[in-house]
Amino acid sequence: MFERLKAFFHLGEIPETPLPEMDAAHALGALLVKVAIADNAYLFEEVEQIDRILAEAYDLKPLAAAKMRAGCEKLAFETPGIEEMAARIREGVDYEHRRAAVEAMWKVVVADGISDNRETEIVNLIEGHLGLERADSEAARVAASIP
Repeated sequence: MFERLKAFFHLGEIPETPLPEMDAAHALGALLVKVAIADNAYLFEEVEQIDRILAEAYDLKPLAAAKMRAGCEKLAFETPGIEEMAARIREGVDYEHRRAAVEAMWKVVVADGISDNRETEIVNLIEGHLGLERADSEAARVAASIP
């Protein structure tokens, strides 16, 4: 009987889901996830904020935004660095959208109400890779902190 139970649970292997294409939209989502996990905690408030950002930015319904985030999570965990993702955004969108992307990252940083230097450091690093001016980076940070 034990063998039958064991066989039942091993009947079908779960197929591996391929990584989504690394376009600017998915690169942004993956960077949002990397910012959220920089402090080694991925809290519900951060997940919820990422979903809201993706839904608003790409005119998605909540379920579609959650599915997109799931793909972005996979990209974030499978792609080690941030340089390639930042390059996709830098090459794919104009300066104002890159500034908005940084504001979105700051929204993820403040979403859980916990200030952590690791999250701040990764956003500062990403800002540099996106080619933002320091004044615009500070303005994005302030805008994200005001409800």
